Amino acid sequence: MTTKTKKAASNSESVRIAPCAAGFQNQEEMLVAAEDAVGHLFTDRSILLAALTHASGADSRVVSNERLEFLGDSVLGLVICEQLYRLFPSMLEGELTKIKSVVVSRRTCARISRALGLDRFLILGRGMTTQAVVPSSVMAAVFESLIGALFLDGGLKAAKTFILVHTNPEIERAANGHHGGNYKSLLQQMSQKQFGAIPIYQTLSEVGPDHSKSFRVAAMLGNHQYSPAWGRNKKEAEQRAALNAISQMNGLEIPYPASEGEMTDGDDSV
Repeated sequence: MTTKTKKAASNSESVRIAPCAAGFQNQEEMLVAAEDAVGHLFTDRSILLAALTHASGADSRVVSNERLEFLGDSVLGLVICEQLYRLFPSMLEGELTKIKSVVVSRRTCARISRALGLDRFLILGRGMTTQAVVPSSVMAAVFESLIGALFLDGGLKAAKTFILVHTNPEIERAANGHHGGNYKSLLQQMSQKQFGAIPIYQTLSEVGPDHSKSFRVAAMLGNHQYSPAWGRNKKEAEQRAALNAISQMNGLEIPYPASEGEMTDGDDSV
Protein backbone atom coordinates (compact mmCIF):
# COMPACT_ATOMS: atom_id res chain seq x y z
CA MET A 1 0.00 0.00 0.00
CA THR A 2 1.41 3.38 -1.02
CA THR A 3 1.83 6.27 1.42
CA LYS A 4 -1.05 8.08 -0.32
CA THR A 5 -3.31 5.04 -0.02
CA LYS A 6 -2.44 4.57 3.65
CA LYS A 7 -3.25 8.21 4.33
CA ALA A 8 -6.63 7.90 2.58
CA ALA A 9 -7.47 4.77 4.56
CA SER A 10 -6.47 6.48 7.80
CA ASN A 11 -8.72 9.47 7.03
CA SER A 12 -11.60 7.14 6.17
CA GLU A 13 -11.27 5.38 9.51
CA SER A 14 -11.13 8.64 11.47
CA VAL A 15 -14.41 9.93 9.99
CA ARG A 16 -16.95 7.69 11.71
CA ILE A 17 -20.65 7.87 10.99
CA ALA A 18 -22.53 8.84 14.15
CA PRO A 19 -24.42 5.80 15.45
CA CYS A 20 -28.08 5.89 14.56
CA ALA A 21 -31.04 3.51 14.81
CA ALA A 22 -32.39 2.00 11.62
CA GLY A 23 -35.16 4.01 10.00
CA PHE A 24 -33.65 7.44 10.68
CA GLN A 25 -31.53 9.47 8.29
CA ASN A 26 -29.20 10.78 10.97
CA GLN A 27 -28.57 10.77 14.69
CA GLU A 28 -30.10 14.20 15.25
CA GLU A 29 -33.42 13.09 13.76
CA MET A 30 -33.41 9.97 15.92
CA LEU A 31 -32.67 11.80 19.16
CA VAL A 32 -35.35 14.43 18.54
CA ALA A 33 -37.91 11.67 17.94
CA ALA A 34 -36.76 9.84 21.07
CA GLU A 35 -37.09 13.00 23.17
CA ASP A 36 -40.61 13.43 21.86
CA ALA A 37 -41.52 9.85 22.80
CA VAL A 38 -40.02 10.19 26.27
CA GLY A 39 -41.40 13.69 26.87
CA HIS A 40 -38.14 15.28 27.98
CA LEU A 41 -35.69 17.62 26.24
CA PHE A 42 -32.21 16.53 27.26
CA THR A 43 -29.62 19.12 28.21
CA ASP A 44 -26.96 16.52 27.47
CA ARG A 45 -28.03 14.35 24.56
CA SER A 46 -24.99 12.13 24.93
CA ILE A 47 -26.74 10.62 27.97
CA LEU A 48 -29.82 9.88 25.88
CA LEU A 49 -27.66 8.36 23.16
CA ALA A 50 -25.95 6.11 25.71
CA ALA A 51 -29.34 5.00 27.06
CA LEU A 52 -30.38 3.89 23.58
CA THR A 53 -27.15 2.05 22.77
CA HIS A 54 -27.29 -1.70 23.33
CA ALA A 55 -24.03 -3.50 24.12
CA SER A 56 -24.17 -5.16 20.69
CA GLY A 57 -24.07 -1.74 19.00
CA ALA A 58 -21.47 -0.12 21.25
CA ASP A 59 -17.70 0.06 20.90
CA SER A 60 -17.46 -1.48 24.37
CA ARG A 61 -19.89 -2.52 27.09
CA VAL A 62 -18.78 0.33 29.35
CA VAL A 63 -20.21 2.88 26.86
CA SER A 64 -23.43 0.92 26.27
CA ASN A 65 -26.65 1.43 28.23
CA GLU A 66 -25.78 -1.21 30.85
CA ARG A 67 -24.50 1.28 33.46
CA LEU A 68 -27.57 3.48 32.99
CA GLU A 69 -29.78 0.41 33.31
CA PHE A 70 -28.12 -0.32 36.66
CA LEU A 71 -28.89 3.21 37.84
CA GLY A 72 -32.40 3.30 36.40
CA ASP A 73 -33.34 0.04 38.08
CA SER A 74 -32.68 1.57 41.50
CA VAL A 75 -34.46 4.84 40.69
CA LEU A 76 -37.49 2.89 39.44
CA GLY A 77 -37.59 0.84 42.62
CA LEU A 78 -37.35 3.94 44.82
CA VAL A 79 -40.16 5.80 43.03
CA ILE A 80 -42.50 2.79 43.02
CA CYS A 81 -41.84 2.06 46.71
CA GLU A 82 -42.65 5.64 47.67
CA GLN A 83 -45.78 5.65 45.52
CA LEU A 84 -47.06 2.41 47.04
CA TYR A 85 -46.21 3.54 50.58
CA ARG A 86 -48.21 6.75 50.16
CA LEU A 87 -51.05 5.31 48.09
CA PHE A 88 -51.83 2.32 50.32
CA PRO A 89 -51.21 3.34 53.95
CA SER A 90 -53.06 0.34 55.39
CA MET A 91 -51.17 -2.31 53.40
CA LEU A 92 -48.56 -4.47 55.11
CA GLU A 93 -44.99 -4.85 53.87
CA GLY A 94 -45.65 -8.22 52.26
CA GLU A 95 -48.58 -6.89 50.22
CA LEU A 96 -46.62 -3.84 49.12
CA THR A 97 -43.69 -6.05 48.09
CA LYS A 98 -45.93 -8.24 45.94
CA ILE A 99 -47.35 -5.26 44.09
CA LYS A 100 -43.91 -3.74 43.63
CA SER A 101 -42.50 -6.98 42.21
CA VAL A 102 -45.18 -6.94 39.51
CA VAL A 103 -44.80 -3.25 38.64
CA VAL A 104 -40.98 -3.29 38.32
CA SER A 105 -40.81 -6.72 36.66
CA ARG A 106 -39.04 -7.25 33.35
CA ARG A 107 -42.37 -8.13 31.76
CA THR A 108 -43.98 -4.84 32.83
CA CYS A 109 -40.96 -2.75 31.84
CA ALA A 110 -40.84 -4.40 28.43
CA ARG A 111 -44.56 -3.85 27.87
CA ILE A 112 -44.28 -0.14 28.68
CA SER A 113 -41.19 0.13 26.51
CA ARG A 114 -42.98 -1.40 23.51
CA ALA A 115 -46.01 0.85 24.07
CA LEU A 116 -43.67 3.86 23.87
CA GLY A 117 -42.11 2.49 20.68
CA LEU A 118 -38.61 2.59 22.15
CA ASP A 119 -37.50 -0.24 19.85
CA ARG A 120 -37.45 2.36 17.03
CA PHE A 121 -34.59 4.20 18.70
CA LEU A 122 -32.38 1.31 19.78
CA ILE A 123 -28.86 1.21 18.40
CA LEU A 124 -28.19 -2.49 17.92
CA GLY A 125 -25.38 -4.59 16.50
CA ARG A 126 -25.78 -6.59 13.28
CA GLY A 127 -26.64 -9.79 15.08
CA MET A 128 -29.56 -8.11 16.84
CA THR A 129 -30.96 -6.25 13.83
CA THR A 130 -31.65 -9.52 12.00
CA GLN A 131 -34.30 -10.46 14.56
CA ALA A 132 -37.88 -9.63 13.62
CA VAL A 133 -38.79 -8.59 17.18
CA VAL A 134 -36.47 -7.02 19.74
CA PRO A 135 -36.24 -9.40 22.74
CA SER A 136 -38.23 -8.44 25.83
CA SER A 137 -35.06 -8.39 27.93
CA VAL A 138 -33.61 -5.68 25.67
CA MET A 139 -36.86 -3.69 25.76
CA ALA A 140 -36.99 -3.84 29.56
CA ALA A 141 -33.35 -2.77 29.76
CA VAL A 142 -33.83 0.32 27.59
CA PHE A 143 -36.79 1.41 29.73
CA GLU A 144 -34.60 1.28 32.84
CA SER A 145 -31.63 2.90 31.10
CA LEU A 146 -33.86 5.79 30.01
CA ILE A 147 -34.96 6.25 33.61
CA GLY A 148 -31.29 6.44 34.57
CA ALA A 149 -30.68 8.97 31.81
CA LEU A 150 -33.62 11.10 32.93
CA PHE A 151 -32.33 11.03 36.50
CA LEU A 152 -28.87 12.23 35.46
CA ASP A 153 -30.14 14.89 33.06
CA GLY A 154 -33.23 16.20 34.86
CA GLY A 155 -32.93 14.95 38.40
CA LEU A 156 -35.33 12.82 40.42
CA LYS A 157 -38.32 14.99 39.49
CA ALA A 158 -37.96 14.30 35.77
CA ALA A 159 -37.42 10.59 36.34
CA LYS A 160 -40.33 10.35 38.77
CA THR A 161 -42.73 12.11 36.42
CA PHE A 162 -41.83 9.75 33.58
CA ILE A 163 -42.08 6.67 35.78
CA LEU A 164 -45.46 7.48 37.32
CA VAL A 165 -47.09 8.50 34.05
CA HIS A 166 -46.36 5.05 32.67
CA THR A 167 -46.61 2.87 35.80
CA ASN A 168 -49.70 4.22 37.58
CA PRO A 169 -52.00 2.01 35.47
CA GLU A 170 -49.72 -0.94 36.26
CA ILE A 171 -49.93 -0.16 39.99
CA GLU A 172 -53.71 -0.12 39.78
CA ARG A 173 -53.82 -3.44 37.94
CA ALA A 174 -51.46 -5.07 40.42
CA ALA A 175 -53.29 -3.62 43.41
CA ASN A 176 -56.62 -4.89 42.13
CA GLY A 177 -55.50 -8.42 42.84
CA HIS A 178 -55.03 -7.58 46.52
CA HIS A 179 -58.16 -5.60 47.34
CA GLY A 180 -60.43 -6.31 44.39
CA GLY A 181 -60.06 -2.78 43.09
CA ASN A 182 -62.38 -1.54 45.83
CA TYR A 183 -60.99 1.95 46.29
CA LYS A 184 -64.25 3.09 47.92
CA SER A 185 -63.62 0.63 50.73
CA LEU A 186 -60.02 1.84 51.11
CA LEU A 187 -61.11 5.47 51.17
CA GLN A 188 -63.73 4.71 53.80
CA GLN A 189 -61.13 3.00 56.00
CA MET A 190 -58.74 5.93 55.61
CA SER A 191 -61.35 8.63 56.21
CA GLN A 192 -62.76 6.92 59.29
CA LYS A 193 -59.29 6.48 60.72
CA GLN A 194 -58.05 9.99 59.95
CA PHE A 195 -61.20 12.11 60.17
CA GLY A 196 -63.84 9.96 61.86
CA ALA A 197 -66.11 10.51 58.86
CA ILE A 198 -67.55 8.50 55.97
CA PRO A 199 -67.18 9.81 52.40
CA ILE A 200 -70.16 10.41 50.18
CA TYR A 201 -70.21 10.53 46.37
CA GLN A 202 -71.81 13.35 44.42
CA THR A 203 -72.68 13.13 40.74
CA LEU A 204 -71.63 16.45 39.23
CA SER A 205 -72.65 15.87 35.63
CA GLU A 206 -73.55 13.23 33.08
CA VAL A 207 -73.27 13.11 29.31
CA GLY A 208 -74.39 10.86 26.50
CA PRO A 209 -77.59 9.09 25.50
CA ASP A 210 -79.58 7.07 28.02
CA HIS A 211 -78.15 3.76 26.82
CA SER A 212 -74.54 4.97 27.03
CA LYS A 213 -74.14 7.63 29.70
CA SER A 214 -70.90 8.73 31.32
CA PHE A 215 -70.83 10.18 34.81
CA ARG A 216 -68.61 12.73 36.52
CA VAL A 217 -68.45 12.00 40.24
CA ALA A 218 -66.55 13.47 43.19
CA ALA A 219 -65.87 12.01 46.62
CA MET A 220 -66.70 14.35 49.50
CA LEU A 221 -65.74 14.43 53.16
CA GLY A 222 -67.82 16.98 54.99
CA ASN A 223 -67.67 20.16 52.92
CA HIS A 224 -64.46 19.17 51.17
CA GLN A 225 -64.74 17.94 47.61
CA TYR A 226 -61.90 15.91 46.11
CA SER A 227 -61.02 15.88 42.42
CA PRO A 228 -63.85 14.34 40.36
CA ALA A 229 -63.47 11.52 37.86
CA TRP A 230 -65.38 10.36 34.81
CA GLY A 231 -66.71 6.83 34.50
CA ARG A 232 -68.74 4.88 31.96
CA ASN A 233 -71.20 4.13 34.74
CA LYS A 234 -71.72 5.44 38.28
CA LYS A 235 -69.89 2.51 39.87
CA GLU A 236 -66.76 3.08 37.79
CA ALA A 237 -66.92 6.84 38.32
CA GLU A 238 -67.22 6.44 42.10
CA GLN A 239 -64.27 4.00 42.24
CA ARG A 240 -62.13 6.39 40.22
CA ALA A 241 -63.24 9.35 42.33
CA ALA A 242 -62.28 7.36 45.45
CA LEU A 243 -58.81 6.68 44.02
CA ASN A 244 -58.43 10.39 43.20
CA ALA A 245 -59.32 11.21 46.81
CA ILE A 246 -56.85 8.64 48.19
CA SER A 247 -54.12 10.10 45.98
CA GLN A 248 -54.86 13.66 47.10
CA MET A 249 -54.93 12.67 50.77
CA ASN A 250 -51.46 11.21 50.31
CA GLY A 251 -50.07 14.15 48.36
CA LEU A 252 -49.91 12.26 45.07
CA GLU A 253 -50.85 13.25 41.54
CA ILE A 254 -54.42 12.22 40.78
CA PRO A 255 -54.69 9.36 38.27
CA TYR A 256 -58.04 10.42 36.80
CA PRO A 257 -58.18 14.19 36.22
CA ALA A 258 -61.62 15.19 34.97
CA SER A 259 -62.54 18.62 33.68
CA GLU A 260 -65.95 19.70 32.49
CA GLY A 261 -66.94 18.25 29.13
CA GLU A 262 -66.68 14.91 27.45
CA MET A 263 -65.20 11.92 29.23
CA THR A 264 -61.65 11.18 28.16
CA ASP A 265 -60.41 7.66 27.56
CA GLY A 266 -58.97 6.12 30.71
CA ASP A 267 -57.46 2.90 31.87
CA ASP A 268 -59.89 -0.02 32.03
CA SER A 269 -58.48 -1.49 35.20
CA VAL A 270 -60.83 0.10 37.71
